[in-house]
Amino acid sequence: MTRNKEMHHGSIMDAAMNEFLEYGFKDASMRRIAAAAGMSVSGLYKHFASKEEMFSALVEPASQGLLALYRQEMSVQEQFVSAGDLSSWETGRDAKLAVSYIYDHLDAFRLIICKSQGTKYESFLHDLAVLEEESTLFFMKLLKEQGMELKDFRRKEFHLLVTTNINAVFQTVEHDFTREEAVHYADTIDHFFSSAWREFFGY
Repeated sequence: MTRNKEMHHGSIMDAAMNEFLEYGFKDASMRRIAAAAGMSVSGLYKHFASKEEMFSALVEPASQGLLALYRQEMSVQEQFVSAGDLSSWETGRDAKLAVSYIYDHLDAFRLIICKSQGTKYESFLHDLAVLEEESTLFFMKLLKEQGMELKDFRRKEFHLLVTTNINAVFQTVEHDFTREEAVHYADTIDHFFSSAWREFFGY
């Protein structure tokens, strides 16, 4: 990419971020983005084939980065569970890790959580909850194989509780918490849900 094209691209990304944050994906205007970037609409389409492609360029790196961080943490926790080391597994720092990453990429997550209706990202929290549900069930299976007795539970209730847990983390974005407020809240979530899950599963 030439220097001139890089400058245009940067201007487009800044203009698009401001437009999507103000209007959301559905009501954002390619014409307004082009004007804010100082170019024609036809020039804008030379950089992005569609409005959704532009939105994805703004949020995909952050969303994939969070998923990668989450999978890395799940891998670490799997090692603890496989070794029967519940004291390390139960430290409860998932929310704090997530919030730290989210606030490093806050505008991207504002788009994903609050402004993504009409894109594939509007299901992001659901997809994350499904991943959390699958990994937790896998951990429970490992514990049972180690001889631990766990309570029976209803899958529908489990699904709703996991969804509630995931949604709770992202309430910081919806309610415009500062980073300091969000980190404090994340500590609260981690302590609250760590105790709740122990009670739920009976371990």
